Amino acid sequence: MSGSPRSILRNHMNEKLARNEVVASMTVRFARTIEIAQIAKTAGFDTLYVDMEHNTLTLDAACQICIAAQQIGITPLVRVPANTPDYICRVLDGGAMGVITPHVRSAAEAREMVQMVKFPPLGGRSAGGALSHLQYRSFPIAEAQAALNDATSLVLMLETADALANVEEIIATPGVDMMMIGSNDLCGELGITGQYDHPKLAAAFERAIAAARKVGKHIGVGGLAGRDDLMTKFVQMGARYVSTGTDMSFLMAACVQKAKFVQGIKV
Repeated sequence: MSGSPRSILRNHMNEKLARNEVVASMTVRFARTIEIAQIAKTAGFDTLYVDMEHNTLTLDAACQICIAAQQIGITPLVRVPANTPDYICRVLDGGAMGVITPHVRSAAEAREMVQMVKFPPLGGRSAGGALSHLQYRSFPIAEAQAALNDATSLVLMLETADALANVEEIIATPGVDMMMIGSNDLCGELGITGQYDHPKLAAAFERAIAAARKVGKHIGVGGLAGRDDLMTKFVQMGARYVSTGTDMSFLMAACVQKAKFVQGIKV
C-alpha cells in the first residue's frame, strides 16, 4: 500500500473554509445508525456533527456514524457533553475529525481544549494506536500526528457573556480552529432570550467575526435554523459555517407538510 497520512486524510470542511467558502452542517440528534451519514452526503451537506450534549446517543453510536461519514467524504464532528478527556479523546480516537466543545469562557479554557485535541508539540493528546482516519495503517508517529493535527478541527462554542468578552484572546489561541456562536444560549446570557433580531446578537457576531478575521480563522452560526434571514445576514457579515438544523427538525417538517397536504385533499 502506498500513500502518506496527508494523502489519506481529507477534512473537506477545512478545505472549503480555507477557500473562504460557506460550509453547510447538519446536526445529528435523532438518528442512531450510520445511514444518516449517507443521507447528509446525498442532501449536499459538507459536514455533520453528532450532538452528544443534547441527547442520549451512546459513544459507540456516535463513533460509528463518524466512521461512516469519513469514508464518504463528509467531515464528522461531535459536540461533546462535557469538556473532559473521557469524551473528547475517545470520540477523536473513535472516528470524529473534530470536536465542538460547549461553554468555553476563556483563553485558559481554550488552551485546555487544545491539550486534549491536538498531538504534541501543539497539544498533549495521547497516541492511541491505529485509527480509522488513516485506514488503520501504520505510519511514522511524527508524520501521522502532524497530519492528524492539521485535519482535526477544534470548534469552541461561543455561548456565554464571558466568552464574548474574551473572544479576541480565545480565537487567537493556537490550535483553536473555529468558534460557533450558540445564539440561543448567548441571547439568554445577554438578557435577550429569544430576541434573535436584537442588536446585541448582531453586535456579538460582528465582534466575533472581526476577531476571527484578524487571525485567519472562522466563526460559525448556530441556533438560528428557523431564521433563514439571519443565517444569510451573518454569512454576509463573514461567518463561514452554518448549523442548518437537526435531523429531527427536518423529519418533523417533512411529516407536517405531507400530513397537511393529505388532510387538505378535497374529496
